[in-house]
Amino acid sequence: MAKRKNAPKITHISWGRIEVEGHGMPFRDAKLYPGGVREWDWSETGTEHVPGIQPADVEELIEKGAEEVILSKGMFERLEVCPDTLQMLKDRNISAHVLQTKEAVRLYNKLRNDRSVGGLFHTTC
Repeated sequence: MAKRKNAPKITHISWGRIEVEGHGMPFRDAKLYPGGVREWDWSETGTEHVPGIQPADVEELIEKGAEEVILSKGMFERLEVCPDTLQMLKDRNISAHVLQTKEAVRLYNKLRNDRSVGGLFHTTC
């Protein structure tokens, strides 16, 4: 049986900046998943604040093994989550948490060692 990979720890979050353990360069927005992290580039899926996080944004997290997903709404909670995204996660029996960014980071760091967790973190508005 393969050992489950932990998602990397978020070490700092502030306006426009997220830092992740083991990765020297900070990110503006980030996708974290079991075993890795990368910049979350909204242009890849056409994401905008409204209608918000798209199913395609979370697909990579699931492919990388996330069984629980944390979606951050931004510091001032201006990023929405498309209803189709939440329905897709529900249909796949994947728990979803939608939170303000700092709260999302707290929950993510709490869960990362015990569960196969992934998250999308928006560091501004």
